[in-house]
Amino acid sequence: MDANAKNRLRGFLKSCLVEHGDHGELLDADSLFVSGRLDSLAMTHVVTYLEQEFGVDFADVSFDVDLIDSVQEIESFLREAGTR
Repeated sequence: MDANAKNRLRGFLKSCLVEHGDHGELLDADSLFVSGRLDSLAMTHVVTYLEQEFGVDFADVSFDVDLIDSVQEIESFLREAGTR
């Protein structure tokens, strides 16, 4: 993932957090869902964003929340999925 794509991802995740009243800092290793910072509805938005922005087809993935629980996990998942 190049720096521009990562910045767009971080911006999207930060906007999701703000929508949920979380104005705290977002570090790459910070848990988003397991920690409760984001809920299942936000998870749907994140999945949709990843499908649209990076061409991920979650129909082909054995989904687990840990795949997208932090910026680091998303970055690793996208690298392994060989996305655009």
